[in-house]
Amino acid sequence: MPQMFIDTHAHLTAREFDADRDDVIARAREAGVSLVINPGTTLADSRRAIELADKHAMVYAAVGIHPHEARTADKESLRAIEELSTHPKVVAIGEIGLDYHYDLSPREVQRDIFAAQLGIAVRRNLPVIIHTRESLTDTVSIVGTTISGSPGWRVFDGGANGRNSAARGVFHCFPGDVATAWQLVDMGFYISVAGIVTFKNPGSAAEVAAGLSTEHQLLETDSPYLAPAPHRGSRNEPARLPLIAGRIAELQGLTVEDITRAANYGAYRLFGIGNRPAPRFTYPLKNSLYINLTIRCNADCIFCDRKGEAVVKGHNLKIEREPSAEEVIAEIQDPTRYAEIVFCGYGEPTIRLDALKDVARWVKARGGHTRLNTDGHGNVINKRNIVPELVGLIDAVSISLNSTDPREYGRLMRLDGERFFPAMVEFSREAVKLLPRVVMTIVDLQHVDEMQARTFVEKEIGAIFLKRPFF
Repeated sequence: MPQMFIDTHAHLTAREFDADRDDVIARAREAGVSLVINPGTTLADSRRAIELADKHAMVYAAVGIHPHEARTADKESLRAIEELSTHPKVVAIGEIGLDYHYDLSPREVQRDIFAAQLGIAVRRNLPVIIHTRESLTDTVSIVGTTISGSPGWRVFDGGANGRNSAARGVFHCFPGDVATAWQLVDMGFYISVAGIVTFKNPGSAAEVAAGLSTEHQLLETDSPYLAPAPHRGSRNEPARLPLIAGRIAELQGLTVEDITRAANYGAYRLFGIGNRPAPRFTYPLKNSLYINLTIRCNADCIFCDRKGEAVVKGHNLKIEREPSAEEVIAEIQDPTRYAEIVFCGYGEPTIRLDALKDVARWVKARGGHTRLNTDGHGNVINKRNIVPELVGLIDAVSISLNSTDPREYGRLMRLDGERFFPAMVEFSREAVKLLPRVVMTIVDLQHVDEMQARTFVEKEIGAIFLKRPFF
């Protein structure tokens, strides 16, 4: 099935497309772009965006007044924007925000109109598409004030019950750094970097695209502006979205399919367009195939979304039943097609030890390589030392260390640290003795002592240390 892209920001109503707008949309479709969101910049442009969305099934609209045009806004136009937002193909309020680079509208007016349109989004419970240029501090402050005053905004979505904040909007063509991007993610916002990421001198865009997990990035062209390399300087259009996805994939060390799948799920979660993927027993990432044996776990880690959406890079792992070994084997088909077959989902694989061993045995008999990602509690779960049973079946094991302090370990995993930390350490020592490769990991959290963890893993356990990103 061909890869399908969602362009979450393209100004198809711009005058640059007046001569060939339908052809531009047709080229987008031919390039694999299945959906496009057209944000409005004025009241009149918002009306045009809706008209275009009514004409083309693949086009959706956002309505709003751009900061450049804030000086033209009044109570009547804002009321009209709110009325337009009830149209069934309007998925957001936008493009709204602040722009201190050109100052085409007085800054005080920009701030007032931005806050007023955030108020519309709150009343309509819609997400926002935010523009900010040389105004990031004020933009974040106004957004923060809105969220504080309206804590129920967008909390109906599934993510509000899990690890992720409610999906409130996107900062498009994001101009800030990685740390600020993560701050906005915590506030419920997605980030997009557009074609800037492909430029020879991309500024902070490349660092953000590489340093922010794909779960929190959307894809956009900002057509007709910011054409990606090698088309820089020409009129941009949605058909060039695959070039942007390709560059982000390079920076992330992932495939274009991984990037696009994650971004498409973000578009679904934020704007309600596209589809929620069906739950999966197996799921590809990079050049490996991951096995989702169970959603059950003996731990309840604070950084895990098992009880929330349980989606990773666009793959829905919230299975309603556990697969048999035969079902998993049928989905693997040829294990040599993959670098590794990895037992890893939003549950603890050793809870289903027999199925794990059956699948691993089948994979190894056919020349495949295997890895087990585990919390290291398999011996407690199965009430025996299970490591010898993994010899010859598991080539590598990755164990969640999380912290070297049993109390902090227990707090992070929400279990009895005094009991389970020593059990994890015992499992790790046994694995180092019997298995070819053992990695122990911590999540990139500020309060976890990385150097202490590294010393513990390398010196006391004799395993390989790895810090994995918090996403």
